[in-house]
Amino acid sequence: MARPSAFKHFHPDERFAVFIDGANLYQTAKALGYDVDYRRLLEVFASSGRLLRAYYYTALLDEQEYSPIRPLVDWLDYNGYTMVTKPLKEFSQGAGRRKFKGNMDVEMTVDAMEVASYVDHVVLMTGDGDFRRLIDALQRRGVKVSVVSTIKTQPPMIADELRRQADFFVELADLTDYIARAHPPRPVAGADVGESEDEDYEDDEEYEDDEEEVEFIKD
Repeated sequence: MARPSAFKHFHPDERFAVFIDGANLYQTAKALGYDVDYRRLLEVFASSGRLLRAYYYTALLDEQEYSPIRPLVDWLDYNGYTMVTKPLKEFSQGAGRRKFKGNMDVEMTVDAMEVASYVDHVVLMTGDGDFRRLIDALQRRGVKVSVVSTIKTQPPMIADELRRQADFFVELADLTDYIARAHPPRPVAGADVGESEDEDYEDDEEYEDDEEEVEFIKD
């Protein structure tokens, strides 16, 4: 696979690791109007240098409840990604409302600092400004840091301080042709429709409950 021009600052011989803030990437791609094809995403990174690890972080509903993103998590786990998950914490607010908190900042920060001694370059797929200090710490260790998000939405999905701190900013919209998931065409009315071979995994990260209203929060 050809390397995107947005990755021109990647060097073929440099070792790098990718850290994906799952919920943040999902919302960012959704704002740009597409779903990420994680197989293609991994291929793009693998063709851009010496990819050591691709970490994916997400919080999940308790195993006793159905989690819409469980199929995606399982698929990623079997297809080259290092999965880091933890249960969502539930906060009841009465009146049939439920809130879930699933902040993965600490996990991403700890893993990135542990990997820093083994890589030349760290890629953060997030727009969360809380990671500015992580970037600063990595840079002081001599590690180059790229951030992947977007400024093409209103408002931008990346915090200004994060973009300023990073060595390189990669516009996610510029990767659309490389990593967008190709959805099968809509069936023609009356046609004999079977299961689509393209539906290898589900990537819906919204959290819903049939009986109660659910709201997902990060902080």
